Amino acid sequence: MNSRKWLISSFLTSTLLLAGFNSNAMGPKKDIVDTAIASGDFNTLVTAVKEAGLVETLKGKGPFTVFAPTDAAFAKIPSDQLNALLADKDKLASVLTYHVVPGKVMSTEVVKLDTAATVQGQSVDISVKDGNVFVDGALVSTVDIETSNGVIHVIDTVILPN
Repeated sequence: MNSRKWLISSFLTSTLLLAGFNSNAMGPKKDIVDTAIASGDFNTLVTAVKEAGLVETLKGKGPFTVFAPTDAAFAKIPSDQLNALLADKDKLASVLTYHVVPGKVMSTEVVKLDTAATVQGQSVDISVKDGNVFVDGALVSTVDIETSNGVIHVIDTVILPN
C-alpha cells in the first residue's frame, strides 16, 4: 500500500473510531423536561411538572416513556378545575406520574401492548383503532420523540387515574 492510500485509510479508520466513541454527538442531547420546554407545545405540562416537584425526577437517569399532553390537551380542562389541580401538589403528582411508564417504550412496542404499568402505580389501557393508537382514550398524535433519558409520545387529552 502506498503512503497516500495508507494515510487515507488511517484517516478514515480514525474518523470512524472517533465517531463510535462519540456516538452521543448524533443522539439526543436534551432530557425529557428540556425537550418539552424547547418544543413550546408543553408549557402547561412543564408548569405542572414544576408545581408537582417532579423536574429532577424527569431530568434523572430514567429511562422514562412519557405520554405528554399538549397545551391544547390541558385547555380541554375547565380553568377552575385545572387551577385546583395545579394547587393540589399530591393530586397533581398522581396525575402526572400516571402519564409516565418506566423504561423507554418506542412506538413499535407500544402498539403491541394492551396495558402499561405507570410510575403512579395504576395501568393505562392501550388500543389501536383504524391505525391510530390510544392511551386511556387519548389519541397519540406524535410518537418517538427521543430524549437523553427516554422517549415522549404526544397525546391530545390529559389522562386521569381512577
